[in-house]
Amino acid sequence: MLIVGGGIGGLAAALALSRKGLRVRLIEQAPEFKEIGAGIQLGPNVFHMFEVLGLTEAMSALAVFPENLIMMDSTTGEEVTRIPVLGAFRKKFKYPYAVIHRADLHRVLLEACRQSNLIELITSQKVVKVGEPPDRILVRTESGETHEGCALIGADGLWSTIRQILVGDGKPVVAGHITYRAVLPTAEMPADLRWWSMVIWAGEKVHLVQYPVRGGELYNLVAVFHSARYEEGWDSFGDPAELHERFAKTCAPVRTLLGKIESWRMWVLCDRPPIKNWSRGRMTLLGDAAHPMLQYLAQGACMAIEDSVCLANKVEEMPDDLPAAFRAYQEARYLRTGRVQIMARVYGEFYHASGVGRELRNLMLGGRMPEQAFDSMQWLYGEDDGPTGYGRVLKRGHAQPAG
Repeated sequence: MLIVGGGIGGLAAALALSRKGLRVRLIEQAPEFKEIGAGIQLGPNVFHMFEVLGLTEAMSALAVFPENLIMMDSTTGEEVTRIPVLGAFRKKFKYPYAVIHRADLHRVLLEACRQSNLIELITSQKVVKVGEPPDRILVRTESGETHEGCALIGADGLWSTIRQILVGDGKPVVAGHITYRAVLPTAEMPADLRWWSMVIWAGEKVHLVQYPVRGGELYNLVAVFHSARYEEGWDSFGDPAELHERFAKTCAPVRTLLGKIESWRMWVLCDRPPIKNWSRGRMTLLGDAAHPMLQYLAQGACMAIEDSVCLANKVEEMPDDLPAAFRAYQEARYLRTGRVQIMARVYGEFYHASGVGRELRNLMLGGRMPEQAFDSMQWLYGEDDGPTGYGRVLKRGHAQPAG
């Protein structure tokens, strides 16, 4: 089986399929496998996937397990709400909440793939054309090489080449929000802000996220603001002047943190409307290629890993009818991923509320008990067999794996 894209989703798919006994060839256009970015959040739902894939110990060794999820009002500096995510949270959802450096997550997946004799990893190959002869897929790369497989999974991200072949819906939707990311050595973090928690400073059309990574050696900082600026791609340098202008009305702690960083990486936030069909014959999509979402629920990578486990289970059920397996996979996934796509947009507006909306947000969240907060997360973190729960990911038959 062929996979295009060597990011988190592509590696997870390769690993999940290899666990079912399938041979996989993963094709990456970059000269090496690496992940850009900084911190990433890991909900209980993805820890269940790590358990299925045999990665729990390796991930836990590199992750930080925060004590709380905290929302602060970035205008007044006051705490809005605090959700403890240790004892009662873990008891309810059976798995932990954690944060990790994105490169560490990617490295664990990459090493697991390298240890499998069923996975072939190929770099420096950009896919430009796909052929669909009977019972197989042919992939041609920019350098003129051809790769043949029984099926093709497009895990090539937001700007997916494979999506345009399958869906043909053009460029992603620009959200009008900009993300600046950086990491700060803990020694440079103000002592009174070294909280062992995931913290969001919510403001008017802006917010700042902070949390520790690398065992507390670094703090991940993510600044988001509304902007008309647009640069295609993922790894541009940010403009500190624009950043400080957008955050000028925030409280002193936020401005202090922003002042600690000299160089930021900038991402223009994009997504797409949910779709129901991202498969055709022996081709399908996974992760951001299938359902790109804004970052406000911190579920992009988690959904890609869920996709991988679900896809592998469906292939195991129907090894002799991969088109049917791919249809069953998207049927099990499209409502859940669509809900996350839509709710991520809603949360973006919620975090950036102003005026009466901001006051209502603070009032609503400030009065919640932890149990009420947990209940609001059940659809996302709980193992529910309903159409938008992740329990459907784990359902599988008992067919023998494909050879």
